[in-house]
Amino acid sequence: MIDEIDKKILNILQTNGRITNADLSRQINMAPSAVLERMRRLELKKIIQKYTVSIDSHKVGVTLTAFIMIKSNGPVVDTKTAKEIGKIPEVQEVHIVAGEDCFLVKVKVADTNSLNDLLRNKFGKIENIKSTSTTIVLETIKESTKLTI
Repeated sequence: MIDEIDKKILNILQTNGRITNADLSRQINMAPSAVLERMRRLELKKIIQKYTVSIDSHKVGVTLTAFIMIKSNGPVVDTKTAKEIGKIPEVQEVHIVAGEDCFLVKVKVADTNSLNDLLRNKFGKIENIKSTSTTIVLETIKESTKLTI
């Protein structure tokens, strides 16, 4: 699916998504046109899904991270409810999981009052949610979206 050159491109982009095509080309010793063509191919194959920015959540007042285990009244693999949960802006991740619970959800909010509001007024409005169990993060040692390729 991807070769070693594609892997180099992806690893560099994960570290610096704003790198210029010329700088990227120099780092992997390829012509800029060839690198650009490879990037376009990676985008068309949806291997590169989007370009984004990483924000220090604490510096913008979003200081509380929580993981919420959710039980559903719906079917075993309830993608409809998962998609509803995913529409909530504070939700960063929604995972359908095996085991007693149905979903593992990661949220980031300003504080415990915001978390309470989220659970009561946003999660509480989703019909198939039977129960939630919330774990508040005290300190984050590592958080990354970077993949080992």
